[in-house]
Amino acid sequence: MKIAVMGYGTIGSGVVEVLRINKEKIAQRAGEPVEVKYILDLREFPGDPMEDAIIHDYQTIVDDREIGIVVETMGGVEPAYTFVKAMLEAGKHVATSNKNLVAAKGAELIRIARDHNVNFQFEASVGGGIPIIRPLNKCLTADEIEEITGILNGTTNYMLTKMADEGADFDEVLKDAQAKGYAEKDPTADIEGHDPCRKIAILTSLVCGRQVDFEDIHCEGITKITATDFKYAKVMNRSIKLLASSRKVGGSYSCMVAPFLLDCEHPLCGVNGVFNGIFVHGNVLGDAMFYGSGAGKLPTASAVVADIVDMTKHKNTNIYIDWKPEKIDLVDYKDSVNRFFVRTSSDKNTIENAFGSVNYVDAGIQGEIGFTTEEMTEGEFMDREEKITVIGRIRLG
Repeated sequence: MKIAVMGYGTIGSGVVEVLRINKEKIAQRAGEPVEVKYILDLREFPGDPMEDAIIHDYQTIVDDREIGIVVETMGGVEPAYTFVKAMLEAGKHVATSNKNLVAAKGAELIRIARDHNVNFQFEASVGGGIPIIRPLNKCLTADEIEEITGILNGTTNYMLTKMADEGADFDEVLKDAQAKGYAEKDPTADIEGHDPCRKIAILTSLVCGRQVDFEDIHCEGITKITATDFKYAKVMNRSIKLLASSRKVGGSYSCMVAPFLLDCEHPLCGVNGVFNGIFVHGNVLGDAMFYGSGAGKLPTASAVVADIVDMTKHKNTNIYIDWKPEKIDLVDYKDSVNRFFVRTSSDKNTIENAFGSVNYVDAGIQGEIGFTTEEMTEGEFMDREEKITVIGRIRLG
């Protein structure tokens, strides 16, 4: 099997490395050797072992009948979409790690692949090295998936873990994450929750078989989380995690990305550092957890190579993926039900007039009161919080 890699950055070079390191095992599992013939990139790579494979025109790959599988690790929607579409229409399988592309164009590319009897696979686009797409498509097909909740971003999880362990402020841990290479120079996609939002949109689309647009999902990041929040969390024996969640509600789904205060019994509570975890609840299966390296060069490349092996074994067969382009209307997030932890400078009388029965949390913080509410809809909470002076609020999980 001759393949091409589009994009020779961190993940693309990782794919080439994994194919080299585990060459014999991959050949054994795929049923034939896998060889990289082309690497598409704008740059030159003098002195690189793959220097002779570097090309600059994607049409070279389209026109070469020898190429059976193309790996897309360029990132972004364009020109990745144009390139991938051309590969599928030329009868080539495509594996990608590109969550932006899959979230925006997944349903369409799956349809094009089916029309040309090839495959479009994207295991690495959600959990990095953690297998989750294939289990949903193949292993859990007997189940009605009622909930998927995940820590789907290693950067923010590292930052929140460091804030919890060291009592550090947000700005301090962001600089540390950037210095260690966990956070980009522009960290917006991570810290504002856009990255996990795209991932939960992909997972929900696969579970319901219809298009979920990430723009329709209520999304909050971690920029408002403070060192003081962690003092309260410690008293409550909880941890603060950025969760991406999707729950089946009637004939639709309630989706959200936001920080939550997790009880120490919750399976995601102990997922720390750059690790990711995905909690799945099925009506037959019950609870299941997927845990591991959610990002990084080789873990992500490992998931891409798993797709290469799968497609090599099924090179004349389209592997059915149920994801139609018709959009599903999500439950209005104002109707979703949660409990809340609130910090306020208002007095107890004002708090109880607004929220009724509450549980107070004393972390020894001067000039404010912390409390937790009963369950209520997001809309109800928004109405009630207007009656007090809110310093901060985090949902309880």
